[in-house]
Amino acid sequence: MPSASPLSRRPAWRALVAHREALGEVHLKTLFAEQPGRHRAFTRSAAGLTLDLAKQRWSPETRELLLALAREAGVPRAIGRLLDGERVNISEDRPALHTALRLPASASLVVEGEDLVPAVHHTLARMEAMVTKLHAGQWRGATGKPIRDVVNLGVGGSDLGPLMVTHALADFRAEGSQALEVHFASTMDGSQLADYLGRLNPETTLFVLSSKSFTTIDTLSNARTARDWLLARLAGERVGMPAALVMRQHFIGVSASPEKMHDWGIDDAHQLEFWEWVGGRYSLWGAIGLPIALVVGMDHFRELLAGAHAMDRHFREAELADNLPVLLALAGIWNVNFLDIRAHSILPYDGRLEYFAAYLEQLEMESNGKSVTHDGHQLDYATCPVLWGQLGPNAQHAFYQLLHQGTQAVVCDFIAPLRRYDEVADAATRAHLKEQHRLTLANCFAQSRVLMLGDEALADGDAQPSHKRYRGNQPSTTLLLERLTPATLGALIALYEHKVYVQAVIWDINPFDQWGVELGKRIAGETERILAGRRGQEAMDDSSRGLIEAFWAAEAEAP
Repeated sequence: MPSASPLSRRPAWRALVAHREALGEVHLKTLFAEQPGRHRAFTRSAAGLTLDLAKQRWSPETRELLLALAREAGVPRAIGRLLDGERVNISEDRPALHTALRLPASASLVVEGEDLVPAVHHTLARMEAMVTKLHAGQWRGATGKPIRDVVNLGVGGSDLGPLMVTHALADFRAEGSQALEVHFASTMDGSQLADYLGRLNPETTLFVLSSKSFTTIDTLSNARTARDWLLARLAGERVGMPAALVMRQHFIGVSASPEKMHDWGIDDAHQLEFWEWVGGRYSLWGAIGLPIALVVGMDHFRELLAGAHAMDRHFREAELADNLPVLLALAGIWNVNFLDIRAHSILPYDGRLEYFAAYLEQLEMESNGKSVTHDGHQLDYATCPVLWGQLGPNAQHAFYQLLHQGTQAVVCDFIAPLRRYDEVADAATRAHLKEQHRLTLANCFAQSRVLMLGDEALADGDAQPSHKRYRGNQPSTTLLLERLTPATLGALIALYEHKVYVQAVIWDINPFDQWGVELGKRIAGETERILAGRRGQEAMDDSSRGLIEAFWAAEAEAP
C-alpha cells in the first residue's frame, strides 16, 4: 500500500474523516428536518446562474470543514495563479490561459513580459471578418459560387465544444447565418464525413480544419479525404481550377502550428491562431469557436465570452463560502472522497443542452482522471468520478431506474432554465410551449426530490411492497439558469471549468495535461504501421496479434 499522502495527513482532511464517521449514514430527510430554511442556506447565485446544493448529503458543519480544506490546500492563492497567468500546468511548464481568451479588449494580462489581450482580440477580429464575409455570401468557392455548407473537421475539444455550443444556442442564429449550414465530422472511421461528401456540393462547401498540434490523426485523415474529394471534383483538366485556388477558397485552418498548416496547403490568409497555452478542451473561447460564430454571429459569440468572463470575475472576487465553482467542487470532493460515490450523472432538462454531458465528460475526466500528484507520488485517494449523462427527460425512460432502485450510488446534476419561449410571437403556440416547459421543470424538480426522499415523497404515504420501495438519500445538485442565453451558457461552462480546477488543486494533480491520451495515440500509430506494413505483429501480445491477423484475413477477402 502507498504511504499516507500529504493530503490525507492534512489536519482539515483528518477532521473531515472524523466528521464523516460521526455523521454516519444520516438521511437527507433528517438533514432537512433538522435545518429549516436549508434551501436558502445552501443556495448561491452569480452571473445569471443559481446553484442549489441543499440536496447534497452534507450539513453546515461539513461545508465549513470543506472550506477549511480548501484554504489549507491553497485554493485562494491557486485561483489567483490561474487567472494571473502563472505556470499552473506543471508537467508541461506553462500557464493555462483559457480565461485570457474571454478578457475584454480594455483589459490587460501581461504574462512573462507580453500582454496577451491584443493578440487574442486580433484573432477575434480576423474571425469576425471571415464570419461577416460568409454571412454576406461573399466568400466564394473556386468556381465563383457562394459557400453554403461549412464542415468542421476536429476531434475532442476541437469538436465537442463547438458542437455543444452551436446546438445549445440554435435559437440565437445571426442574421445572414441562415444561408449557411454548419456540420461536424470527428470520427476517424470516416462515417460522418462520408455522409456529408455524399450529399454536399463541392463548389459550395468550405472545410474548417481544427487541430492544435496539426498532427491529430483523426482530424488529418478526414482532412485528407476532404482535400482529395475537392481536388478530384474541382481541380485538374475536367474543371480546370488550379489546385492552389481550390485549397485557398475551400479550407480554413485553426492551429498552433502555422508552418504545418502552410505546408499542408492552407493559405496563410485563411489561418487562425491557436496558442500552446490553451488546452484543447478549454479552447472553444478562441478561434476553435469559429463554427459557433458562424451559427450565432460574432455579437452573440462575444456575449458567450462575456458570460464566461463574468464567472471568472466571480471566481476571483467572491469569498470561498459564496463562490459557486468552489462550492460545487467541494460538494464533489465530499461525495468522492468521503461518501465514496464514484459515479456522477449530468442531467440537463432542456433539449438545447443535448451535448452538454458529452462536453463535460471530456472536460472533467481528461482533466482530473489522474493518479499521481504534481511531484509524482501515487495517490491513496480517489480523484475524478466516472461522468456520464443525457437529457433528463429522455434519461427518465432509460437509466433513472438505476438511480432510484439500483445498488450503485450516483450523484446527479440537474440543469434547467427558469424561463423559455417568451419570444414566441403566436400567443396560442407560446402558451402550449410554455406549458411543455412547465411540465419539464416539474419533472426536473420532482426527480431530485424523489432521489432525496425515496418513496416518502408519495403524498399518500402508503407503505410499498419491497419491489416498489426506494430508500432515497441520493445526493444531487440543481443548477438553474435565468434563461439559456449566450451569456448564461458561457457562465455555465466556465463554472464547470473552475470546479475542475479547484478539485485538482485540492487533489494535488495537474488538470491541464493528458499523458494517458498521448500514450494511446502513440500506440495506435505503431499498430497502424503494423496493419499497413503487414509485419511486426510477432512482438504483440497474443490477443492483439490475433485481432491483427483477423483484419488481414478480412482484407484479403475484400474485392
